[in-house]
Amino acid sequence: MLFLYNSFKRPNEQFIKLKHSNAFVNIFIEIAIENVGLRSCFPVFEYVAADQRKPHGFAPTKKSGEVAIPSSDNMQCYYRKRIDKARSMPHILHMDIAARISSYDYELPPELIAQEPAEPRDSSRLLVMSRASGALTDNVFSEMPGFLREGDLLLANNTRVFPARLLGKKTSGGKAEVFLLEHLSSGEWLALVRPGRRLRDGTIIEISSDLDVEITGRLPDGRRRVRFHTDNDIWKALELHGHTPLPFYIDREDRPEDADRYQTVFAKKRGAVAAPTAGLHFTDGLIEELHNKAVEFANITLHVGWGTFHGIEVDDIREHEMHSEYYEIDEPTASAINRAKSEGRRIICVGTTTVRAVESAATRGTLIEPHSARTELFIMPGFEFKVTDAMITNFHLPRSSLLVMVSAFAGRDSILRAYCHAVEKRYRFYSYGDAMLIL
Repeated sequence: MLFLYNSFKRPNEQFIKLKHSNAFVNIFIEIAIENVGLRSCFPVFEYVAADQRKPHGFAPTKKSGEVAIPSSDNMQCYYRKRIDKARSMPHILHMDIAARISSYDYELPPELIAQEPAEPRDSSRLLVMSRASGALTDNVFSEMPGFLREGDLLLANNTRVFPARLLGKKTSGGKAEVFLLEHLSSGEWLALVRPGRRLRDGTIIEISSDLDVEITGRLPDGRRRVRFHTDNDIWKALELHGHTPLPFYIDREDRPEDADRYQTVFAKKRGAVAAPTAGLHFTDGLIEELHNKAVEFANITLHVGWGTFHGIEVDDIREHEMHSEYYEIDEPTASAINRAKSEGRRIICVGTTTVRAVESAATRGTLIEPHSARTELFIMPGFEFKVTDAMITNFHLPRSSLLVMVSAFAGRDSILRAYCHAVEKRYRFYSYGDAMLIL
């Protein structure tokens, strides 16, 4: 067994690498659990398999930053001193495997990335998973009402995707693309542009004879500020000239039918650049069936931003800077959530965006209050869910904040086992793919 253990002397100090017996691993884990706890956000250990185990103590080492302990007699005393020192620190450096982004990776055959939506919507497959046991059952989404019960509250995101992708040309004649992200109060927009390096401030991109886009500024993260030049209403111009912003992993151009199919049946409030995809499986008939079963419905709004596709690029997920998204919860929805909680009824969130909105709201106080705000909440293992009792969600990209979120909800090992099962059973992945119901 190879042990990686931080010395806690200096922030930049190398990890101490120790070789020891399995027996002492158990002793140290017991000490760590006693002092920190397995469910803590800041455990002090991580161990990984290795073939260099020495049954009678530590082997000397010549590598920089490593130490050798001469005998096994003083092991427990040595580690207890290290734990005591860690306990006295104002912060404990996280070495738990659940904090490593590499722990949220999996192999996905490219042919399982859905390029087309299921027809009809509720004919997509549904993998039902028990949080308590990890048990999995294969179903069809049209069977989902059978897993809900009278009195459940189903929360859905009613954001609406707008045609955020604009194709045009520079005044020099070269092709250019503008991907709108967010409408600013100044009348400008935040956007991504391509080719980025060649589109400087002041560049005019012609989208049509009556619609131009001017680049007015550049942000440090590469986003641009842009302004429209048109005599028409901008939203009407976007509906006329814009394209459905399909995700990058759908390897085709958008078609007219995507304008409807990449919207949920709940979609009402315009503002998203990506669909809350768990809602894509619902049909009017399915909703009617749930109403007949006395399942209660309520809506939140969270405008899904470009960051939903932005992977985690740091090794330690706690260092990830989460993108900001606008959300709002109105009075009827706030009351419905508070009433369901007080009566002990389940709240089923349709999608990770709904989870993010309601759990963000729950950090503001015991009761959910009507409000609008921006959230940068990053839900990772150790997070205490205060609203969500069950979740409907699609299958997410490796190394993504969404995969980390569902792992926080159902357990990383259970989620990865479920994903392996889904690959084996040839489920379809990502936005136009199949769904999970985590109960």
